[in-house]
Amino acid sequence: MRLTTKGRFAVTAMIDLALRSNNGPVALAAISQRQQISLSYLEQLFGKLRRHELVESTRGPGGGYSLGRKAEEISVADIIVAVDEPIDATGCGGKENCMGEDAGRCMTHELWASLNTKMIEFLDSITLRKLVDDQIAKGVSIEEAPVKRAISSQPVVKPIKITAPNSVFALGNAFSK
Repeated sequence: MRLTTKGRFAVTAMIDLALRSNNGPVALAAISQRQQISLSYLEQLFGKLRRHELVESTRGPGGGYSLGRKAEEISVADIIVAVDEPIDATGCGGKENCMGEDAGRCMTHELWASLNTKMIEFLDSITLRKLVDDQIAKGVSIEEAPVKRAISSQPVVKPIKITAPNSVFALGNAFSK
Protein backbone atom coordinates (compact mmCIF):
# COMPACT_ATOMS: atom_id res chain seq x y z
CA MET A 1 0.00 0.00 0.00
CA ARG A 2 1.32 3.40 -0.93
CA LEU A 3 -0.23 6.67 0.08
CA THR A 4 -0.12 9.01 -2.91
CA THR A 5 0.45 12.76 -2.92
CA LYS A 6 -3.33 13.30 -3.04
CA GLY A 7 -3.74 11.90 0.49
CA ARG A 8 -0.57 13.52 1.83
CA PHE A 9 -1.45 16.95 0.44
CA ALA A 10 -5.03 16.74 1.73
CA VAL A 11 -3.87 15.92 5.27
CA THR A 12 -1.17 18.62 5.16
CA ALA A 13 -3.61 21.25 3.90
CA MET A 14 -6.16 20.30 6.56
CA ILE A 15 -3.54 20.66 9.30
CA ASP A 16 -2.61 24.10 7.92
CA LEU A 17 -6.29 25.09 7.84
CA ALA A 18 -6.95 23.82 11.36
CA LEU A 19 -3.90 25.66 12.73
CA ARG A 20 -5.35 28.94 11.47
CA SER A 21 -9.05 28.24 11.99
CA ASN A 22 -9.36 30.73 14.87
CA ASN A 23 -8.57 33.64 12.52
CA GLY A 24 -11.58 33.13 10.24
CA PRO A 25 -11.69 31.62 6.75
CA VAL A 26 -8.31 30.70 5.26
CA ALA A 27 -7.58 31.39 1.60
CA LEU A 28 -6.36 28.45 -0.46
CA ALA A 29 -3.74 30.74 -2.01
CA ALA A 30 -2.21 31.18 1.46
CA ILE A 31 -2.15 27.42 2.09
CA SER A 32 -0.68 26.91 -1.38
CA GLN A 33 2.11 29.37 -0.67
CA ARG A 34 2.92 28.05 2.82
CA GLN A 35 2.82 24.35 1.89
CA GLN A 36 4.17 24.61 -1.67
CA ILE A 37 1.13 22.85 -3.14
CA SER A 38 -0.34 23.91 -6.48
CA LEU A 39 -3.39 26.14 -6.03
CA SER A 40 -5.37 24.32 -8.74
CA TYR A 41 -4.60 20.97 -7.06
CA LEU A 42 -5.76 22.36 -3.70
CA GLU A 43 -8.97 23.59 -5.33
CA GLN A 44 -9.69 20.04 -6.55
CA LEU A 45 -8.93 18.53 -3.14
CA PHE A 46 -11.00 21.10 -1.24
CA GLY A 47 -13.94 20.54 -3.59
CA LYS A 48 -13.95 16.90 -2.49
CA LEU A 49 -13.40 17.81 1.18
CA ARG A 50 -16.34 20.25 0.97
CA ARG A 51 -18.62 17.60 -0.55
CA HIS A 52 -17.79 15.36 2.42
CA GLU A 53 -18.55 18.29 4.76
CA LEU A 54 -15.04 18.34 6.23
CA VAL A 55 -14.64 22.00 5.21
CA GLU A 56 -16.96 24.92 4.54
CA SER A 57 -16.34 27.68 2.04
CA THR A 58 -17.00 31.39 2.42
CA ARG A 59 -17.18 33.52 -0.72
CA GLY A 60 -16.21 37.10 -1.27
CA PRO A 61 -13.55 39.39 0.19
CA GLY A 62 -12.04 37.84 3.29
CA GLY A 63 -13.45 34.48 2.23
CA GLY A 64 -11.79 31.11 2.15
CA TYR A 65 -12.23 27.79 3.90
CA SER A 66 -12.90 26.80 7.48
CA LEU A 67 -13.38 23.42 9.14
CA GLY A 68 -16.80 21.84 8.63
CA ARG A 69 -16.58 20.03 11.97
CA LYS A 70 -14.44 20.36 15.07
CA ALA A 71 -10.85 19.19 14.56
CA GLU A 72 -11.34 16.47 17.18
CA GLU A 73 -14.23 15.06 15.11
CA ILE A 74 -12.20 14.70 11.88
CA SER A 75 -9.92 11.68 11.51
CA VAL A 76 -7.08 11.18 9.06
CA ALA A 77 -9.13 8.32 7.56
CA ASP A 78 -12.02 10.78 6.93
CA ILE A 79 -9.68 13.08 5.01
CA ILE A 80 -8.07 10.34 2.95
CA VAL A 81 -11.38 8.70 2.06
CA ALA A 82 -12.87 12.11 1.15
CA VAL A 83 -10.24 12.71 -1.54
CA ASP A 84 -10.83 9.24 -3.03
CA GLU A 85 -7.56 7.83 -1.82
CA PRO A 86 -7.86 4.02 -1.79
CA ILE A 87 -6.71 2.37 1.42
CA ASP A 88 -6.18 -1.11 0.06
CA ALA A 89 -3.13 -3.37 0.19
CA THR A 90 -4.73 -6.29 -1.67
CA GLY A 91 -3.72 -6.95 -5.23
CA CYS A 92 -7.34 -7.27 -6.32
CA GLY A 93 -8.72 -4.10 -4.82
CA GLY A 94 -10.90 -6.13 -2.43
CA LYS A 95 -12.71 -7.98 -5.24
CA GLU A 96 -11.29 -11.34 -4.11
CA ASN A 97 -10.20 -12.31 -7.63
CA CYS A 98 -6.43 -11.97 -7.08
CA MET A 99 -5.62 -15.00 -9.22
CA GLY A 100 -7.78 -13.91 -12.16
CA GLU A 101 -11.46 -13.59 -12.94
CA ASP A 102 -12.44 -17.20 -12.15
CA ALA A 103 -9.44 -18.34 -10.08
CA GLY A 104 -10.45 -16.76 -6.76
CA ARG A 105 -8.26 -15.36 -4.01
CA CYS A 106 -4.50 -15.58 -3.78
CA MET A 107 -2.84 -17.28 -0.79
CA THR A 108 -2.00 -13.94 0.86
CA HIS A 109 -5.37 -12.24 0.35
CA GLU A 110 -6.39 -12.56 4.02
CA LEU A 111 -3.04 -11.09 5.10
CA TRP A 112 -3.49 -7.96 2.96
CA ALA A 113 -7.17 -7.65 3.85
CA SER A 114 -6.25 -7.67 7.57
CA LEU A 115 -3.57 -5.06 6.90
CA ASN A 116 -6.29 -2.90 5.28
CA THR A 117 -8.40 -3.22 8.43
CA LYS A 118 -5.47 -2.29 10.69
CA MET A 119 -4.52 0.70 8.50
CA ILE A 120 -8.08 2.04 8.54
CA GLU A 121 -8.33 1.53 12.31
CA PHE A 122 -5.01 3.33 12.79
CA LEU A 123 -5.86 6.27 10.52
CA ASP A 124 -9.31 6.48 12.09
CA SER A 125 -7.75 6.73 15.57
CA ILE A 126 -5.73 9.86 14.71
CA THR A 127 -7.68 13.09 14.80
CA LEU A 128 -6.90 16.36 13.11
CA ARG A 129 -6.76 17.91 16.62
CA LYS A 130 -3.91 15.56 17.56
CA LEU A 131 -1.95 16.48 14.43
CA VAL A 132 -2.50 20.20 15.11
CA ASP A 133 -1.44 19.79 18.75
CA ASP A 134 1.70 17.94 17.58
CA GLN A 135 2.59 20.85 15.27
CA ILE A 136 2.04 23.40 18.05
CA ALA A 137 4.20 21.31 20.39
CA LYS A 138 6.97 21.36 17.76
CA GLY A 139 6.81 25.17 17.81
CA VAL A 140 5.19 25.83 14.45
CA SER A 141 4.56 29.55 14.26
CA ILE A 142 1.12 30.72 13.25
CA GLU A 143 1.27 34.24 11.90
CA GLU A 144 -1.65 36.48 12.66
CA ALA A 145 -3.84 37.19 9.66
CA PRO A 146 -3.59 40.80 8.52
CA VAL A 147 -6.65 42.86 9.30
CA LYS A 148 -8.49 43.52 6.06
CA ARG A 149 -10.19 46.90 5.91
CA ALA A 150 -12.58 48.12 3.29
CA ILE A 151 -11.46 51.70 3.83
CA SER A 152 -7.82 52.46 4.42
CA SER A 153 -6.85 54.54 7.43
CA GLN A 154 -4.08 56.07 5.31
CA PRO A 155 -5.03 58.70 2.72
CA VAL A 156 -4.25 57.85 -0.87
CA VAL A 157 -1.38 60.05 -2.04
CA LYS A 158 -1.48 60.66 -5.76
CA PRO A 159 1.70 61.85 -7.45
CA ILE A 160 1.63 65.46 -8.57
CA LYS A 161 1.98 65.90 -12.30
CA ILE A 162 4.18 68.88 -13.08
CA THR A 163 3.49 70.59 -16.39
CA ALA A 164 6.03 73.41 -15.94
CA PRO A 165 9.26 73.40 -17.94
CA ASN A 166 12.07 71.55 -16.18
CA SER A 167 14.98 73.71 -17.36
CA VAL A 168 15.87 77.22 -18.51
CA PHE A 169 16.09 75.97 -22.09
CA ALA A 170 12.62 74.37 -21.91
CA LEU A 171 11.30 77.64 -20.45
CA GLY A 172 12.79 79.60 -23.34
CA ASN A 173 11.31 77.15 -25.85
CA ALA A 174 7.87 77.50 -24.20
CA PHE A 175 7.92 81.29 -24.72
CA SER A 176 9.28 81.12 -28.27
CA LYS A 177 6.23 79.28 -29.55
